[in-house]
Amino acid sequence: MLTIHIRPHWEISVKGEAPLDTADLLGLLLAIQDTGSIAQAAKSVKLSYRYAWGLLRAAEELFGEQLLHTGRGRGTLLTPLAQKLVWADRRIAARLSPTLQSLASELEVELGRITAGRTRPLRLDASHGFAVAALMGCVDRDLLPIDSRYRTSTDAVMALARRDCDLAGFHVPIGRFQAPTVAWYLRWLDPEQHCLVRVAGREQGLITARGNPLGLRGLRDLTRADVRFVNRQAGSGTRMLLEMMLAAEGLTFESIDGFNSAEFTHSAVAAYIASGMADAGMGMRAASAQFKLDFIPLLRETYYFALRRDALEGPAMGQLLELMRQSAYHKLVAALPGYDATGTGEVLSIRDAFSL
Repeated sequence: MLTIHIRPHWEISVKGEAPLDTADLLGLLLAIQDTGSIAQAAKSVKLSYRYAWGLLRAAEELFGEQLLHTGRGRGTLLTPLAQKLVWADRRIAARLSPTLQSLASELEVELGRITAGRTRPLRLDASHGFAVAALMGCVDRDLLPIDSRYRTSTDAVMALARRDCDLAGFHVPIGRFQAPTVAWYLRWLDPEQHCLVRVAGREQGLITARGNPLGLRGLRDLTRADVRFVNRQAGSGTRMLLEMMLAAEGLTFESIDGFNSAEFTHSAVAAYIASGMADAGMGMRAASAQFKLDFIPLLRETYYFALRRDALEGPAMGQLLELMRQSAYHKLVAALPGYDATGTGEVLSIRDAFSL
């Protein structure tokens, strides 16, 4: 089966001048950050030293600012401008990658239909998460074709109810907020027709800037005048959970600076904070660790795939469940910060999962 990769690409230009392609520049800046040497950095990204210097000079001329600080005994360092370029690229990747992966998956399926005898792929709609990404990395698409689309938890279960997908990924908190969350998803999930596959347990909380310089301790601190918050998009399971938690503490959405902002993945929230554009956001411990940020745990939750009961008998579904039950996949999940693989791959009835 064809595998398609679509990656973000951006350019910078001044009116009337040729645009600067950032691909080589960003790779070079990251390598300089790691090595502290232009020569070593150029070698590591397979650019000639002469070309690397020319690229840096062209960029500095475009911006009218230096990108590097050099000093005896301390190597070459990135200036604040260069650091901002690096973080901008990481934010772009964090925000767009799930959408581009979904588009790549759709294109794979469309091109695959040209091949005679191709079996219909499993259609997976799931909110973005590290365990799902790890699972997709384990799947051999030639043996098990999967059409994966990243969607909010609500959109995913709605698609399952319409039979527009075969598996719908969503997450449910453990504890006091489980009942209202389950009630929301039961608008579309029928305990008589649908069942669940446990994917992973994971930890949600507040992601803060590295070192937690503002001394944040919980949700109530988000209402402080000196705190800038970055939120998930409306319809996401994490935003719905945050709204319930704020209501339980008697906190209004309007009292939080940035509540109406919207990033589409946990990684995008973390990248936004790491770039200095916000002080805190709601997300997973794994996203916080990805960008070396601080994390304040608030609760644990379980991530599930919902599916139709009659789909369990299909050979493709059987292959996927077998993969999810393998120790290799369990080890990948357990290695993710804040995740656990207890019961991963287990099939549950909705009533047993939520004590209905």
